[in-house]
Amino acid sequence: MKFVRAFTLALPLVASPVFAEHCSVNFNYGVIIDPIHIRTLDKGITKVQITNNNQLFIHGRQVQLTPKQKESLSLYSNGIREHVPEIVSIAIEGVDIGLKAVNKLVGGLTGENSESHQKLQENFDELHSRMRRRFNHSDDSYYVAPQDFNDFDEIFAGEFEQEIKQIVSASVGTILLAVGKAMTAQEEGEMEDRMANFDQHLSELGAEIELDISEKTKVIETKASQFCTKLIELDDRETQLQQQIPELLPYNLISTDNKH
Repeated sequence: MKFVRAFTLALPLVASPVFAEHCSVNFNYGVIIDPIHIRTLDKGITKVQITNNNQLFIHGRQVQLTPKQKESLSLYSNGIREHVPEIVSIAIEGVDIGLKAVNKLVGGLTGENSESHQKLQENFDELHSRMRRRFNHSDDSYYVAPQDFNDFDEIFAGEFEQEIKQIVSASVGTILLAVGKAMTAQEEGEMEDRMANFDQHLSELGAEIELDISEKTKVIETKASQFCTKLIELDDRETQLQQQIPELLPYNLISTDNKH
């Protein structure tokens, strides 16, 4: 049935590869960023801490820095603060495209204020909140786990894709019932004509959603590509900092296979 097939337009967006050009960058440690500290963690234990952008602690012990070393540390710290949180917004924005597409499809079929649509919206709102907690994200604090950004879309979306499909699957019966009621409530006519009108409506709705998805994913892919480039530049900055502060050599946060 076209109604069921239409969901295939939206659901793949939940796990779409926003890093389409392969971002060969790894985070070897977890990172917590708050207004005062940047902490590098291994299995929950802080290995490196930068405080106020110019103080360095390794295993809790402060490393005395020269003015030049402080300047390099500040450049590196500000780079982390500027660029790393971007992945949180990119990831959530990418998944949101899929959620909104499914939501728009259901709303277009059953009505924006229908019981089916409202229930689906409630489920998605709750899921969205948990997506943000995935990064322990608040107004001024971020956490990004150790990971390979080449597979980031799979790592992130894999957690939620199946749950989203389950939410939609559980709603299909109710949605179909609502669609059936809407069709029978129309002016009397041949069932064949009503089905043809429904198919036409669904085709137009699907085309509209497909165009909207295409435009938004291009924006996401551009952001993701720019993010990858910034991480590669940040890796260079980290290498320079390690050359100046040898104590940091065992704690390489960023590694990359990209050639540039």
